[in-house]
Amino acid sequence: MFLLVRTPEHPDYESGRGAASASVPTRFGLATRETDADWRDHVELLDGPPAKLRTTVTNEQPKTILSFNASPDVPFDRSINAYRGCEHGCVYCFARPTHAYHDLSPGLDFETKLFAKPNAARLLRETLAKPKYRPRPIAMGTNTDPYQPIERGYGITRQLLEVCLDARHPVTITTKSDRVLRDLDLLSDMASQNLVAVAISVTSMDAALSSKLEPRCAAPAKRLAALGKLVEAGIPAHCSVSPIIPAITDEFMEGIIARAGEFGVQSAGWIPLRLPHEVAPLFREWLNVHYPERAGKVMSIVRSIRSGKDNDPDFFTRMKPSGVWADLFRARFRVACKRAGIAKPKFQLDCSQFRRPEQGGQMRLL
Repeated sequence: MFLLVRTPEHPDYESGRGAASASVPTRFGLATRETDADWRDHVELLDGPPAKLRTTVTNEQPKTILSFNASPDVPFDRSINAYRGCEHGCVYCFARPTHAYHDLSPGLDFETKLFAKPNAARLLRETLAKPKYRPRPIAMGTNTDPYQPIERGYGITRQLLEVCLDARHPVTITTKSDRVLRDLDLLSDMASQNLVAVAISVTSMDAALSSKLEPRCAAPAKRLAALGKLVEAGIPAHCSVSPIIPAITDEFMEGIIARAGEFGVQSAGWIPLRLPHEVAPLFREWLNVHYPERAGKVMSIVRSIRSGKDNDPDFFTRMKPSGVWADLFRARFRVACKRAGIAKPKFQLDCSQFRRPEQGGQMRLL
């Protein structure tokens, strides 16, 4: 059960969710659209506001499952997202604006109105079986978390991994959940053939802060422990200290790296806070709800590393902030990794073992 925490400044804020409001997208004119007699425009007038904000999942049937990109500053050219939207509710998530394309808000809709793709494994199998397909590592978890809570019931991510294992196709996974350990059997088999690497993002070491910042993610301690379990199983594991939020999470950088090093993690990295499109006002709103006394300081530092703007969308610089604060974060991270014995090796997954899936949807017995 979720309790509505109402204050004069934020009467609609709901505890247990990341965004403080729906944040209607304005890039597509939705905020100024006139009433068209559709029942949705009048539902709250007739029935009143809902007592609880529940998560709903809609099944969709896409025609393709692999997304290709030509971005010069990301280390992959193809990805899979088993779901749209993410129940983890990370207020800083750069993927939130994608919900606006569905006439849904990047705010509360992104974390409560989810979409699942039950036919994802079949589509992937069909794609890999095409004669012209050439393998390169598939990135999972680039837009929404493949191990968010609804994976427990749907199991789409596991089905995708089964297809990749059968086809000997390399995969990289990024998640904020220890639920990845449920697929340890598949991941171990893939790791033994150099077909997988897993990154777990750890933002802080404060469970209370995490419950505000990313309310439905696994607790930080669980994520760090999951990294240790991956290492024990021989699975290449990467600790992503992301995003670094100035004056909110940067104080935990050294502690996270030290703990990851104790678990035997040999790879780590960090990404600065990104605030594209509707994420910027959502994050400002979150600051005003939870940290009003330091909101100005946080945004001042953010702008200082983004050339005076809330966000830098340009290739390369969007991942590499500039300025004194950015240099300080880099120096601190470098020293922390040296102390923890983390050398940040690059994972080179093997594409040479690829074999096209059997036709008809059947997997090999051997």
